[in-house]
Amino acid sequence: MSSLDQTKAPIHTKFYYGWIVVAVAALSVFFSGPGQTYSISIFKDYYIEEFQYSNSFVSGLYSVATLLAGLLLFLIGKLTDKFGQRIMMTVIGLMLAITCFWNSFIIGPVMMFLGFFMLRLFGQGSLTLLPNTLVPQWFFGKRGKALSIMAIGGFVSSALFPPLNTYLNSTLGWRTTWLIWGVLLLVIFVPIAFLFVRNKPEDIGLQIDGKHSTNNVSSSLHIEVNEISWTLKEAMKTKAFWFILFCVGVPALVNTGITFHIVSIIQLKGLGVGEASMILALMAIVGFPLSFVSGYLVDRFHVKYVLALTFLGHIISILFLLQLSSFIGAVVYGAVWGIVNGLERIVLSIVWPNYFGREHLGSIKGLAQSVMVVGSALGPLPFGLFFDWFHGYNEILILIIIFPLVAGILALLSNKPEYKKT
Repeated sequence: MSSLDQTKAPIHTKFYYGWIVVAVAALSVFFSGPGQTYSISIFKDYYIEEFQYSNSFVSGLYSVATLLAGLLLFLIGKLTDKFGQRIMMTVIGLMLAITCFWNSFIIGPVMMFLGFFMLRLFGQGSLTLLPNTLVPQWFFGKRGKALSIMAIGGFVSSALFPPLNTYLNSTLGWRTTWLIWGVLLLVIFVPIAFLFVRNKPEDIGLQIDGKHSTNNVSSSLHIEVNEISWTLKEAMKTKAFWFILFCVGVPALVNTGITFHIVSIIQLKGLGVGEASMILALMAIVGFPLSFVSGYLVDRFHVKYVLALTFLGHIISILFLLQLSSFIGAVVYGAVWGIVNGLERIVLSIVWPNYFGREHLGSIKGLAQSVMVVGSALGPLPFGLFFDWFHGYNEILILIIIFPLVAGILALLSNKPEYKKT
């Protein structure tokens, strides 16, 4: 146990302290924003214009940087299991702030590459991994509800960052925009994470879901949570682990590819940057209430069916994008995409603790998060190449439908594995 962990909550609440943890986790997801594609995509065309790079060159830098970040992300999971979420959130928040400052000073491809790499490792990777390993430590029976509330941070982030970045970039410049996000991370997120995060309810005399600790614990909930606990090595021996791992990578690939190029895609449809940022914001606004629907569904139905439903939604949303030709079409597409993302966020978060328990969740989700980041690395470059080859995106959009189709089938085949002690 870290020396920074304490034996009691930092503040007294009349309700379960786990909900305070959920609020900080939501803030963590929100502040992953600078490293998310929906935020970085608004900077892409500014980079291309200022440095005179091609679309595929910037996409390539982003893809390789994201791939490298994904390959290293499993180390964050292992460090989380060792040091706990409190230390890791504080350190990672500090590193992401430094990264934002770095991006405000880039002058060439090397600095841009390193900037992309750090944004993806500390932002999109780590500040989404950490809260998704933290909240399941505090909740079991209400895990879906807790993760749905945590997801509010992600939806607010994806709704706020694109239009705000568009405004700040056009009025203050993209370099100042990066400085602003760095300062906000330092003065808001870092101190809150340090002061209020506790790694597990047991650290402050509570049990999961809010029961008070006793010397003679015999509740069925407590026993169930502790019996079903897979190590990463054990989980990797199951078919379900690999099927779900593929399913995790597909949304990252598809969404990142589309989001990174959404401005260019929309401009080719005769619309502008404002409509592109509107789509990203609308996706978040529509997705927000759907996350609660998703939490309700996964608490009552087998998670594999809800997961398969999200991939059907991906196929439908891509078909909408292919046919998009007006502002109304952009609104419909943003709404459909938002529905899919609202369902998807909670399902992909809850499937791992539901299938493999919470004791080794940092290592398991660390690997899963690595695959997710690798998937997101593989998205932008093909879109950039297809644009340079065909001067458009329809061909790659048609081709990419294959991935959610296969993922939907694998989701249906992903039965919860039966734990057998060896």
